[in-house]
Amino acid sequence: MTGNLSGTRRDLTESTESVTRTTGHRYTMLNLRSRFNNCAVTGVDRLADGGLNIWGNSLPANSLPSGEILVDSIPFLFSGEGTGPDNVRCAGQLLDVPGGKADWLHLLATSERRTEDELLLHYADGACDPEWLRVSDFWPATPHFGELLAFRTPTMHYPHHVQRNLGGQVWLTRVPVPRRTPLTALRLPDNPAVHVFALTVEWTR
Repeated sequence: MTGNLSGTRRDLTESTESVTRTTGHRYTMLNLRSRFNNCAVTGVDRLADGGLNIWGNSLPANSLPSGEILVDSIPFLFSGEGTGPDNVRCAGQLLDVPGGKADWLHLLATSERRTEDELLLHYADGACDPEWLRVSDFWPATPHFGELLAFRTPTMHYPHHVQRNLGGQVWLTRVPVPRRTPLTALRLPDNPAVHVFALTVEWTR
């Protein structure tokens, strides 16, 4: 596991509300738990529940954090306990965003293969713009799109065994928000290869 992890390990079930933190920059961590539709993190007692790909792979919970964390000084709400659904497998979901002028969307994500797909940004004035969401593969590799490595696990889970010396990866990637009008929502790609674990909005200073 890599990344700068600190802060409280707050149970994500405490609230369905987004959480805002100000640390020189202003961030809102979206609580995606109610939108989780896939298990990409499992404990050894739930190996068969993995759904990172058609082979049923998953990442080991004992190598990942859970709760409120920092990755590259950006706060996220990450569900890594391995007890149930923990990510949004992209299927065109519309996610509301607290209104405000945003600069970036920061995502903790991974992909079954490296992917480039469109994410739609919805603004208060009715504008809707596509922006590229680029995510590298969860299999061990260098980042294809220049993302930062958030986590790398030392093992990989299969439905019936734990594979030693083969890990998985979660990436820190970002999407620009070019317009100066308030951002109100975003629509994820309709691409089941993309798994979004956490999403944080960085607001205009």
